[in-house]
Amino acid sequence: MNSRKVVFLFWTSLLIGSVSGAIVGFAVDYDVYIGDDFANFILGIIWLLGLSAAFSLVAQMGFFAYLFVHRFGLGLAKTHTLWNRIQLVIIAFVFFDLVYFRYLAFGGGENSFFGYLLTPTLLLLYSLIIAYFKAKDTNRGAFVPALFFMFVITTIEWVPALTVNDQKWLWIYLAPLLSANTWQLLVLHRLTNRK
Repeated sequence: MNSRKVVFLFWTSLLIGSVSGAIVGFAVDYDVYIGDDFANFILGIIWLLGLSAAFSLVAQMGFFAYLFVHRFGLGLAKTHTLWNRIQLVIIAFVFFDLVYFRYLAFGGGENSFFGYLLTPTLLLLYSLIIAYFKAKDTNRGAFVPALFFMFVITTIEWVPALTVNDQKWLWIYLAPLLSANTWQLLVLHRLTNRK
């Protein structure tokens, strides 16, 4: 992988993350951006693009950090099978933590447990779908690492929004993370010409 491909990956991930975050942010807070006048709309879109660009940069840092952690984990575990099992256990722990600890922190009253179960479940399903396509494009051994990256690393990147517990910010933050992470994961093997 040469520098031209790294630059391509950087700018396309930034663009995809920025646009997706701006679209979701606009849809979630439609009244705020349409409310006053055309200048409010333009400034709102620019603000959403900038904010989403920052979140997609977080996704890119997470991606390169995972590439390092993956190689490090393979070196420690000595076999792909053991490393995959470790990753599956971590996925289960992160899913449990994402549901249970958020419910403990913010649940109760009008908030049902189901509401705190729904979003992590949807994120896990999305991660399973993306991991399936990654494994289909490359090899079966890529399934668990792709699932780990899409679920665990995205959740770690999503922590600042999770601590606020505002539905609007949860989605505005998640959209650029998911789109940038999906793009990076599915395009990497094409850039490195590896199956």
